[in-house]
Parts: sequence; C-alpha cells; structure tokens
Amino acid sequence: MPRDGAEESTAPVDGQAALSATATDDTVVVLDRPRGRETHRFDNPTETGVPLTFMVVGASHGWVEVQLPVRPNGSTGWVEEEDVDLATIPYELRVSTTENELTLLEDGKVVSRFDAATGTGQTPTPTGRYYLTELIEPTNPGYGDYAYGVSAFSDVLNEFGGGPGQIGLHGTTEVDTIGESVSHGCIRLSNEDITALTTLLPLGTPIEIT
Repeated sequence: MPRDGAEESTAPVDGQAALSATATDDTVVVLDRPRGRETHRFDNPTETGVPLTFMVVGASHGWVEVQLPVRPNGSTGWVEEEDVDLATIPYELRVSTTENELTLLEDGKVVSRFDAATGTGQTPTPTGRYYLTELIEPTNPGYGDYAYGVSAFSDVLNEFGGGPGQIGLHGTTEVDTIGESVSHGCIRLSNEDITALTTLLPLGTPIEIT
C-alpha cells in the first residue's frame, strides 16, 4: 500500500518537467549526433506492440537527444524532432535499493511512497537514471498484473526468462518478498500498487535508481 507524503545541447534540469519522444513513423533512425552517423534503427511499434517511446535528455536546432533502451545502460543518440511527438511528463519515480522503496513525485513533490523489492547482492538492480519503455499485462503470473519495461539492463545477466535481461517494474503475488532484496534485478510492487501506477504513468516517465 502507498505511504503518502513526486552542437549546443540543453537537457532538462532538476525540478523541470521531463519530456518523452514518441515515434510517429514505422521506423526511427538514431544518429550519433545531429546529421551524423547512424547508430541504431528501431521499429515502431515495438515487439510487444506498444508505441516506441524515448526519454529526452537534450535538444539542438530541430534535433532531440534521447536515451535509448539498449546496452550499455544510459546510451543516448539523436533523432529528428519531426520524427517524434514530444510530451511533457510531470511524474518521476525514485527507487532506493538500500531502503527497498519506490517514491512517486509529481511536479517535483512527493506524492506517495511504496514498499518495493529489488535485486540481490548477486543480481543487483542497476543504478542510474532511466525511463519506462513499455507497459504490458504479463502472461507469466510471476510478473503480476502489470509490468513496465525499464530502459536498463542487468549488469550481470545477459538474458533472463527468454529476454535480454531488461529490468522491469512489475507486480507480484509474492507479497512476502516486498521490502526485501530478492529479485534478479527487477523492481517488484504489490499488484495493488502497480495497478494504481498504471493509471498515472505514461511511457517515457523517468525512473532514478540509487
């Protein structure tokens, strides 16, 4: 349950609303700099059928720098602004792996705090600033009622459960694990809490893990 109290490049500063960039075409080409070399090419929608969405980290003269959902964690690239729809996101998530707690902020102010499960010492949840890449209703009951993909990947697992070791923020029916360091790197919430968050958080929402 929530415990109520969330070239020249310019990036969002602390306290400033985040920006998401959602693809408008079937394919998005990512360059290493404006008008530079191609580094990645992404299909839209994604393999799970959701809109391809990035988190904006900078901008320059008709181009936006975005964080990419690839290894290594925190990778960025540039896309043409005309190829994406930009949207302001008032929400932010902060996860403490030492306190096993997730905090929801809106416009920089704490809204709620949730007990969470995070990774073990052998399979830690990767720290850094990432974003929510997708929202699905898992068919595997181990992931609860809903699961957000996170643009971070495990530092120790190259694959897990048939996937590439991508970190998730998801529900669980194993309520006794909430508040503990027990996962393979994912962040677990109760099904009630993750369901509540799905009514608020759009893709592209920042999530800071410490």
